[in-house]
Amino acid sequence: MRIIGGKYKSRIIKVPAKLKARPTTDFARENLFNILNNIIDWEETTALDLFSGTGSISFELASRGCPRVVSIENNSLHHKFICNTKDTLKADEVLPLRTDSFKFISSSKEKFDLIFADPPYDLESLNTIPDTIFKNELLNDNGFFILEHSMNNDFSEHKNLWKEKKYGSVHFSIFKK
Repeated sequence: MRIIGGKYKSRIIKVPAKLKARPTTDFARENLFNILNNIIDWEETTALDLFSGTGSISFELASRGCPRVVSIENNSLHHKFICNTKDTLKADEVLPLRTDSFKFISSSKEKFDLIFADPPYDLESLNTIPDTIFKNELLNDNGFFILEHSMNNDFSEHKNLWKEKKYGSVHFSIFKK
């Protein structure tokens, strides 16, 4: 796992083989952040990374300058890896929480400027995530929600869809409040 830009740029974090996460590819992540760089003021952005996996998005957000990144991961091995990476990088802006993403969504009172979700592509309830985010009012006004998914999901008719991007087998649906 390589951090693409910002203060941790080019740092390589070795992901143990025992982790079952599917990290967002460097190519897809780099292209996504090229889009976001034009619309986001990183130093003013609070972020939420749901289904964090290896934490690659959390650390990319922190590296870009986000002052607060809440990283949600339910798997204990993945959560521990995120905590260890946070310590290695001294990334104090990252707050790793070990909990279920849906439980966090339904109970959080905090709002965010940017939310990223990379659930397992075969997650049965994946299609409900955008509506759940908006129903629970987790985004600040003009905030963005990015959902990574496979080609099997189509959000083109969602009222909050702002943009869709495809990079190989990785699809991003970007929603705006």
